[in-house]
Amino acid sequence: MEKILIIGCRNTMDDVCIGCSRCMVAFNRREGQFERYKDMEAEVLGILNCGGCPGASVVQRLAQVKLWNLPLKEQPTKIHIGPCLSDHCPHYDDVVTKIFAKSGLDVIEGTHPYMPDKIWG
Repeated sequence: MEKILIIGCRNTMDDVCIGCSRCMVAFNRREGQFERYKDMEAEVLGILNCGGCPGASVVQRLAQVKLWNLPLKEQPTKIHIGPCLSDHCPHYDDVVTKIFAKSGLDVIEGTHPYMPDKIWG
């Protein structure tokens, strides 16, 4: 079974996104980048923010996920990068490089496809 960890932008997750519901809806519907799990067992293990600009604490946060989940015998097998990070972060390349280098997991850009062109109208 795939165990998915979603990583997003701390600023967006704290101030803009409403409970990261679009990522969760996309996962539950297996839409967007979660379509790859359509015919398999998969679950979201957690949603993590990058730790804030410039993503300096993302590695420590990944280590915390690993340590906190050791007694549960639950570890992520895939990491998805939310559009709040992939579409807007000036430090994106560095953050993803750190995530991949330290986790050794597949790092997949994207989660949900629900990006409106405009808010009104």
